[in-house]
Amino acid sequence: MASLAVLLLILSAARASNAAAVRVGLTRVHSNPDVSATEFVRGALRRDMHRHARFARELASSGGRTVAAPTRKDLPNGGEYIMTLSIGTPPLSYPAIADTGSDLIWTQCAPCGSQCFKQAGQLYNPSSSTTFGVLPCASSVSMCAALAGPSPPPGCSCMYNQTYGTGWTAGIQSVETFTFGSTPADQTRVPGIAFGCSNASSDDWNGSAGLVGLGRGSMSLVSQLGAGMFSYCLTPFQNANSTSMLLLGPSAALNGTGVRTTPFVASPSKAPMSTYYYLNLTGISVGTTALSIPPNAFALRADGTGGLIIDSGTTITSLVDAAYQQVRAAIKSLVTLPVADGSDSTGLDLCFALTSETSTPPSMPSMTLHFDGADMVLPVENYMILGSGVWCLAMRNQTIGAMSTLGNYQQQNVHLLYDIHKETLSFAPAKCSTL
Repeated sequence: MASLAVLLLILSAARASNAAAVRVGLTRVHSNPDVSATEFVRGALRRDMHRHARFARELASSGGRTVAAPTRKDLPNGGEYIMTLSIGTPPLSYPAIADTGSDLIWTQCAPCGSQCFKQAGQLYNPSSSTTFGVLPCASSVSMCAALAGPSPPPGCSCMYNQTYGTGWTAGIQSVETFTFGSTPADQTRVPGIAFGCSNASSDDWNGSAGLVGLGRGSMSLVSQLGAGMFSYCLTPFQNANSTSMLLLGPSAALNGTGVRTTPFVASPSKAPMSTYYYLNLTGISVGTTALSIPPNAFALRADGTGGLIIDSGTTITSLVDAAYQQVRAAIKSLVTLPVADGSDSTGLDLCFALTSETSTPPSMPSMTLHFDGADMVLPVENYMILGSGVWCLAMRNQTIGAMSTLGNYQQQNVHLLYDIHKETLSFAPAKCSTL
């Protein structure tokens, strides 16, 4: 499997008070040719496990025009998607991880000393922008609003220290104009976006200059743009040159045959669980065989533990151990190849040795994820991953008490619609490179 990159093209942006939408295209291109498939899997799994090693991770109207913002796949360091946005006046572009599992939008800001990580482009400098402002503590999208109380002191500005499974960042919450689009003809400027101006961060963000939260909270880009719905379609990992799309706003509607819909499970009110998009996974089948998984295996408990989320920032799906062991046993019983130890080369638990690096893996039945009222059918290429001489189950067990996660590897060639107003996820199989 070739190492890949992804380009994300934002085609329009709007706020809630204006009837407009955000349209995004995704293009896969070759990234670092020296990175093997097994190195990619190992890097992605390392970041996924760090991401969940903790209990949880702490539109002005476009007038119908289209705008564009390039993105790429975060390789070789992991499987995140990197969006390129422009910030400030004059606008300065920066790459940031697109993450449905968090809310805060942030980038590194100058001055930034020894606690900042290296990034490819120049740092955003608020003193060079005519539209920069500091976000007051009492702002509805301030992380400090609850702490500041009803009458914060005059001049109170919000300092933050945000912790993720993969690292941390700290700085001051600010407000700026964001520009979407790659050329003057298709650019749309959106003023008043709240974001984090970070001047200290851990060194865990290779390939980006920050992060764009797309979660359920008020600080996410989805919420700030007033996008009542958004959808995306991830092109196959095996396809090195392909184009697909992400849409935010009314044009994200998913129509046609084969569309299935399942309700979101109400998120706990406590942060950060309140950010996540929870789903009710009721069972898993391999081929026509329903696996013997306890009916409450994926239940979201009253204390906020458990459950299953769908996350664009995680590559490899993790399942609670009681379910994972059933999936593992079913796959092992169907594959006649010798079992190989792929823990060192890929970090994955179940791998099979191919007769040669160019040999074709055997045919396998589809895997079906049974959600509340809707089945998601995964072809073999969505749950098995081909490495250097090994063929591995692209799933892992979740034994550390955190929620299970449906990662983006399992989402490839599935068109997904997050309807925020209806509190539903709709999906349909698609050839994402043709959308």
